[in-house]
Amino acid sequence: MRTGFALLLALVLAAIAAPLAAGWLGHDPFLPDLFTRFESPSALHPLGTDDLGRDMLLRLLYGARVSLVVGLMAALAATAIGTVAGLLAAWSGGWIDAALMRLADGMLALPALPLLVILAALDPAVVGLPRGEAAADMLRIAGLLAAFGWVGVARLVRATALSVLARDFVRAARAMGVSEMRVMGRHVLPQLAAPIAIATALAVGGAVLAESVLSFLGLGIAPPAPSWGNMLANAQELVFQAPLTALWPGLAILLTVLGCNLVADGVARRR
Repeated sequence: MRTGFALLLALVLAAIAAPLAAGWLGHDPFLPDLFTRFESPSALHPLGTDDLGRDMLLRLLYGARVSLVVGLMAALAATAIGTVAGLLAAWSGGWIDAALMRLADGMLALPALPLLVILAALDPAVVGLPRGEAAADMLRIAGLLAAFGWVGVARLVRATALSVLARDFVRAARAMGVSEMRVMGRHVLPQLAAPIAIATALAVGGAVLAESVLSFLGLGIAPPAPSWGNMLANAQELVFQAPLTALWPGLAILLTVLGCNLVADGVARRR
């Protein structure tokens, strides 16, 4: 778990430090310079340059600010929705439980990736979002990912909550007249902390991957704003000419997902 935290912390700190790195290197990551196309790594350009002469290190750091924020927003939103839905289903039972779980089953039965592609391809102006703005694209993609990502969290929270509610200490608390809100807050929610933390960590990695796929297909974060996905899309025709342009964003995605998985695995082992 420490390795996973260290990886994620390093990526977050690097993303935060992107403007400082730009000032230190003296480059504009958004400004093309055709005289420095495909330069090899050097002191001036530590990771080389891309097909427009832009510094790859700075593009990678600014891309981290987009990809990590989208992944975190989508994961937190999906976890919040799933936690509320799962708790409501476990606590209410009856038709509410049945309706929420049938909705979850229906969502699981849908082909998520093709639907994400279709929904991401819709004109954002239809829902009142401006076209081509990075912030609007980030909100749109995070919302789409959260709309499909809450289902697994809801089922996990419901199963854990039902298990806790069936235990003797919860029955004793109810028999003593303890309110349902107190039972939930004191006995159920603490037991859900570890499963929710695991689900959130995995959801961050999954959301980063999904955003990368959508951006790679040209349906996510629109250039010139960099994200790891659209950096890979830009590099797909340059793999043999300039393989480093594909290596760095791919490695960043790999390290992020690996860090999330290590954190989730570490939390699961400590339960």
